[in-house]
Amino acid sequence: MKGCLTIGTVAFAVLLVGSAPHTEQVAAAEIQDKGPKQHLIYVPGEIEWKKGPASLEPGAEFAVLEGNPGKPGVFTMQIRMPDGFRISPHTHPNVERVTVLSGTFHLGSGKEFDKNATKPLKAGSYTSMPPEMPHYVIAEGETVVQLTSVGPWEINYIRTEDDPREK
Repeated sequence: MKGCLTIGTVAFAVLLVGSAPHTEQVAAAEIQDKGPKQHLIYVPGEIEWKKGPASLEPGAEFAVLEGNPGKPGVFTMQIRMPDGFRISPHTHPNVERVTVLSGTFHLGSGKEFDKNATKPLKAGSYTSMPPEMPHYVIAEGETVVQLTSVGPWEINYIRTEDDPREK
């Protein structure tokens, strides 16, 4: 019947809307993503890579594609890491969404670095980590990931001596 809702459709809609926790609705409402001022297009050979960021060991490079990781709001950046690159256990104050574009991103969770406890995420893999989740990384082969989060982006190392900014 055209234009009619079935009881099943209404029940599904009630479940879908009613199942979202109120805290998630409030948090999402606080984020105002107005998008870019103009259409953005990036192709691999034209991305401008920079050394750093300073919060990672030397050897990593990054490219901000949209937004500003240092300011409030949604941003997207790519991080390129050489083979064997490690990021010691750390947390972020906001959600971190990572898509693996190339290489293998070995991701571990917890406050202690354990190479044998990582999950290998190959190109095409995706992970979303909640705020303050301790995690660590090892790159296998040159690895490029795309990270989307809400700024200001911070990386807080579990152990101060692992923080490259303290060296």
